[in-house]
Amino acid sequence: MRPIGVFDSGVGGLTVVKELVRQLPGEDIVYFGDTARVPYGIKSKETVIRFSIENILFLLRYNVKLICVACNTVSSFALPKIKNHFRVPIVGVISPGAREAVYATKNKRVGVIGTKGTIRSQAYEQEIKRLDPKVKVTAIACPLFVPFVEEGWLNQDVVSTVARRYLKPLKDSKVDTLILGCTHYPLLKSVIRDVMGGKVTLIDSAKQVAVEVNKILSDEGLLSNKARGRADFFVSDNPEWFKDLAGRFLGKPVKNVRKVNSV
Repeated sequence: MRPIGVFDSGVGGLTVVKELVRQLPGEDIVYFGDTARVPYGIKSKETVIRFSIENILFLLRYNVKLICVACNTVSSFALPKIKNHFRVPIVGVISPGAREAVYATKNKRVGVIGTKGTIRSQAYEQEIKRLDPKVKVTAIACPLFVPFVEEGWLNQDVVSTVARRYLKPLKDSKVDTLILGCTHYPLLKSVIRDVMGGKVTLIDSAKQVAVEVNKILSDEGLLSNKARGRADFFVSDNPEWFKDLAGRFLGKPVKNVRKVNSV
């Protein structure tokens, strides 16, 4: 059976891979992390679109049946532009997360946290307002969360201190639902939950993406009938760094990481 393609600017998209493996264990996955050009969040819209097209063309070499854009920046900036250029179904992280948040909120107050690029794009606000104009959205950039995750600082005091500072406006605006609008952030879920309190629903876009992929493949008759699939990982730079972080994201050692010279 043909594999599912997943790409991200670096390692964050592995939270999507982890969910795909959990929900669709029989599927083969080809992952591309553009580690030579990370981060995407500070790049111009035109550059992000160009990189995204190059990444999709790379995955299409492996005859993928569907592509997950496991990057909030790409989903914000590029997805509307590139979706119609390819025949293969393309799933981003914005719509599934926004849809689940609108469904989950009881008081019509939703928070969004993400990188500066994602928050600046207002992609989540626009999608939430499209689904339900009555929902009030509070969006906050949390730029230090990504380096914390990549350093493996998941429970240190400094992370809690920074999280309380970042998340205070969300607590003040009394959101009852919070979208983790960056694929790194699920690894900080316990800290975020401690700060926000147990009554706030945390929306992990990776889970919603996997649900959507399952539905599309099922509707198209493209689900694998294998018991267990395999995952292959490609990066544009620094495979050892990726391998080390990938083990942290996936909760198990990762061996088959290959560097590609050009996409």
